[in-house]
Amino acid sequence: MKKNLFLLMTAAVAVSSCGKLGDLSEENFKVNPTPLVAVGGEVPATINGIFPEKYMKKKGVVTVIPVLKYEGGETVGQSATFQGEKVEGNDTEINYKVGGTYTMKTNFKYVPAMQSSELYARFEAKLGNKTVSIPEVKIGYGVLSTSELVKRCAITASTAPDAFQRVIEQKQEASIKFLIGQANLRSSELSNVSIQDLVKILKEINDMQEERALQNIEVSAYASPDGSYDMNERLAEKRQDVSSAYLKKELKKIKMDVDVDTRFTAEDWEGFQQLISQSKLQDKDVILRVLSMYQDPEEREQQIRNMSSVFTEIAEGILPELRRARLIVNYEVIGRSDDQILDQYKEDASKLSIEELIYGANMLVEDAATRKQWYEQIIKLFPNDYRAYNNLAQIAIMEGNTTAAQGWLQKAKNVNSKGAEVNANMAVLALKSGDADKAEILMSQASGSNTFNEILGNLNIAKGNYTQAQQNLADTQTNSAALAMILNNDYASAQKTLAAVKTPDATTSYLKAILAARTGDTGALKSNLKAAVTSDSSLKAYAAKDLEFAKYQNTIADLVK
Repeated sequence: MKKNLFLLMTAAVAVSSCGKLGDLSEENFKVNPTPLVAVGGEVPATINGIFPEKYMKKKGVVTVIPVLKYEGGETVGQSATFQGEKVEGNDTEINYKVGGTYTMKTNFKYVPAMQSSELYARFEAKLGNKTVSIPEVKIGYGVLSTSELVKRCAITASTAPDAFQRVIEQKQEASIKFLIGQANLRSSELSNVSIQDLVKILKEINDMQEERALQNIEVSAYASPDGSYDMNERLAEKRQDVSSAYLKKELKKIKMDVDVDTRFTAEDWEGFQQLISQSKLQDKDVILRVLSMYQDPEEREQQIRNMSSVFTEIAEGILPELRRARLIVNYEVIGRSDDQILDQYKEDASKLSIEELIYGANMLVEDAATRKQWYEQIIKLFPNDYRAYNNLAQIAIMEGNTTAAQGWLQKAKNVNSKGAEVNANMAVLALKSGDADKAEILMSQASGSNTFNEILGNLNIAKGNYTQAQQNLADTQTNSAALAMILNNDYASAQKTLAAVKTPDATTSYLKAILAARTGDTGALKSNLKAAVTSDSSLKAYAAKDLEFAKYQNTIADLVK
């Protein structure tokens, strides 16, 4: 009887030892980083594990499953499977006698509740065909979510610009052509459209001196590069004289007392080369080579004359165009002053150009309410211009009215789907909603928008590219720029930037508190955190769980309770 009892006990022990794998403990795991850190909307972790000696049975299979638990739920990460020596499979093999080490990487999609969380290793195990139980093990805690503060940072939305120019440089040009060897003005030339338009512009400049400003009047006369140089020089000078005399006569008629700048070119080789280049002459490349090879005018002319097959075409089609005088009026068109634009808007906005209206709304109006009125007026007058819709969206973003911003941007996109500012502002909304991938696609179509670098810097923070973000934001003094510096551990630059933020808010104070915590300044930590939670009470609950302040819970307890 005693012998049978002994055999039964021995069998029970054998079954027990073969039917389980045993527990694992926290000592069998090392997690990097600890605590976990949110990067680019994800929480990555590297888990280094150990299977102790004589743990992994030869027919055992163990799957390690990382699980991040938090209030209201849990998220399962990427698992890894390991097997004993007698298991037929492709998983990592662990020796029974000596055990083994392993490294596995996992990733969790960040949710705000993870700020206060615990990381567990959960197991699925088998011995042969039998499922066995291994208790889960807590291996890490919490998520440092400082990068997620980018969602609290204001981003300057893009304003569609005006193309208004108060002073616009203009040029009116006319040509008088002469017959070969002559310098007399023909009535047919003086009655051509370009001459008449030039005379008309001179009269406008003289009559509208507040709106037009003359810079200078030029006369340049030429002779074609055929014949002797001395003859061409005299001929070009005569053409200069008769042309300037004609202009002076016209100026006298309108009582406009100005000087005329004159010059002449004896042989217009430059014009000759240009016309040859633009021509369809069969041998034009040969002619151009001749011009580059010979600098002496007479040698050039002789070489070209030797090309008898083409010289006739040159004499008939090219040279007559060079026997001319160019009359040029350089002047400026002067637009309305700022005060005149504002007065005209009050009197009758419809008499302002689209560029004057956009300029007025962008540059001359300070308060948002009045800017809205201007843009709404612009939409009535110019419904097919996307800029007013976009700029109304820019105001809505500034005011935190996402619904209105989306509506205006859709209207802007209906008018101009490729508008850089429209895509930039849609990227801002995508960032605010946490969709960095969508924002990245939109930013690829936003090049040239006036806040492109600032938005791109915020995008790079959201994507976890902190070095690039700091470079993007180098020229801005914003919360986002300071956040990028903190994430890069550049605390000196962050301190200077936060001190220079033009309109500091609760987020500014909160970032100052984080900076103080990281640099061990408990006084600054408490004063700045107090300012932050006073300005935005929602930061109390956030700060209470923020691992940036883990070492200072006693110091800040009265502020976050």
